[in-house]
Amino acid sequence: MSAKRIRELENEITRHKALYYQGRAEISDETYDKLEDQLKKLDPDNPVLFLVGSPTDNSTEKVVHQKKMLSLEKTYETKDLVNFLEQGSLVSVFKIDGSSCSLIYEEGHLVMAKTRGDGSQGENITMKAAYINDIPKTLKEPLSIEVRGEIFCRESAFHAIAEEMTAQKLEKPTSQRNIVAGLLGRKEHITFSRHLSFQAFDVIGAKVKTEEDKLKLLEAQCFTVPDWEKHTSEKSIEKRVEEAKTFMTEGDYLIDGLVFVLDDLRLHEELGETSHHPRYKLAFKFQGVTKNAKINEITWQVSRNGILTPVAEIEPTELSGATINRVTLHNMGVVIGFSLKPGDEIEIVRSGEVIPKFLAVTQSVEGKPSLPKKCPSCKGEVKAEDIRLFCLNDECPGKQLEKILHWIRQANIEDLSEKRLQEMITMGLVVDIPDLYKLTVEKLLTLDKVKDKMATKLFENIQKTQKLDLVVFLAALGVDGISTTKAEKIVAHGHNTLEKIMALDVATLSSIDGFAEKSATDIVGSIQSKKKLIKALEKAGVTIFAPEVVSGGVLEGKKFCITGTLSVPRGDIEKLIKKNGGIMVSSVSKNTDYLLTNDTDPASSKYKKAMEVGTQVITEEKFLKLIGA
Repeated sequence: MSAKRIRELENEITRHKALYYQGRAEISDETYDKLEDQLKKLDPDNPVLFLVGSPTDNSTEKVVHQKKMLSLEKTYETKDLVNFLEQGSLVSVFKIDGSSCSLIYEEGHLVMAKTRGDGSQGENITMKAAYINDIPKTLKEPLSIEVRGEIFCRESAFHAIAEEMTAQKLEKPTSQRNIVAGLLGRKEHITFSRHLSFQAFDVIGAKVKTEEDKLKLLEAQCFTVPDWEKHTSEKSIEKRVEEAKTFMTEGDYLIDGLVFVLDDLRLHEELGETSHHPRYKLAFKFQGVTKNAKINEITWQVSRNGILTPVAEIEPTELSGATINRVTLHNMGVVIGFSLKPGDEIEIVRSGEVIPKFLAVTQSVEGKPSLPKKCPSCKGEVKAEDIRLFCLNDECPGKQLEKILHWIRQANIEDLSEKRLQEMITMGLVVDIPDLYKLTVEKLLTLDKVKDKMATKLFENIQKTQKLDLVVFLAALGVDGISTTKAEKIVAHGHNTLEKIMALDVATLSSIDGFAEKSATDIVGSIQSKKKLIKALEKAGVTIFAPEVVSGGVLEGKKFCITGTLSVPRGDIEKLIKKNGGIMVSSVSKNTDYLLTNDTDPASSKYKKAMEVGTQVITEEKFLKLIGA
């Protein structure tokens, strides 16, 4: 059975059925019948074949949630997350700013989609959900489950929706934040829903024991799941919060924080819920302060990836204890979609220490937005692709400046400022990152106001970074989608040499916890695109070494998976495993040496897998004897 062809037919049939009921049929009845016949042959029980009536028939129908969709208790303090961690290991996902949705599947078929509503009942949006590609119409297995997640709008999709609505003489959407609820609440033009996205993060009715298991099950059933992290330490939580801050500035959809969930589902049962929120989940949010400000000018900057980013130069505005003069406008699509220009009044937000962001237009002046016809740095040719504007010149000084600056900051080359680097580029001393390691004291002395002492210091600081930890190297290289946390996770899973990193494929990377297929694809592609740069760095004398690991321990190289309840916090056992040279893995495979558990429950999926592949099962007591504790 061709799963890809089934999905294509599902989308085509749903679209043409909706157009037919709107009186805008694009194909004949005969052609439509042929599409249904094809689907019947491939999947005779597909629910799309049984959709009847006008797609607006159920748009205001209220449907009850069998289990209430509760709100979340919120915190703005990381110390509350650390306290929460004391109850057990946590799993975190980004808190997407969209609309919550519940999907009901019976024997693997989507039979209903509904909004959160008031938590007790929501609106039936099944026909709209049928247009969203991220929502599978049939699962890989005949499961009867409820899947919960978030419907949201990516930046690129917002631009497409705005263009389409304008072309149809409809009111232009005001913000990426409001468009989702607006589209889901419409009784007409439901085909706009095809621009929306969905990520699944919860499942009810499945035989799983942890939050990790939920996410893996959802991914196995072809859902897009958020990138997620498992936490057993305060340091891990702090890194995740910083990652969320970066995503709020650079990500292609809106988030307003993180959701932390206790991993062990038995703790969910023990802690229970209030009438308002579950006690086993906690939302961490960035305290956001908004204000209106007037745009004086829109300038454009070129990034290390060649993307031209628009920046609003605004009238000085006090926000969260700081004076704001500049606000990122994200990309070309935002400028066009909101028709941004000097004189417009906009709403801006600053959450904690996150870079100020544009939210919406509050007052627009007459005129049209202006886009650069040449790169502001090299005056070279630019090209529009989707919602972004790119500089096509590989040798663009602005592009190179940002790329080299990123390396300097990540590799921590002290005393080498942006101003000084700009001078080096202007003088032709540095063109690309490897040129940093070809600098001599004599060359540095040619810089303005640089004497012997400073030249020597700069030279030594650069030379100190010739030998780099693999994690630092990957972060400094500017691989798409690789933060320090992500790099650490990849290396910790045994990909601890540059050769192993270069050999990574999407399937291998996707098997690591927290790497969805899309992000894995981006990362692998970006790594391969850096081959030439990596070779040039090695030729310039940069060497990469694996991060320090415990060697000689009694568990050296042994892979451990843990399941079930222990007598001490799981994090303490994980520390003992790592301290003795062992490696933590989250699932059992033929390469797992030990499954550590106090339970011998034949119903446990990890226990069954261990029996199947021959992984040794040991109790906590036996483990402690193994390490001599």
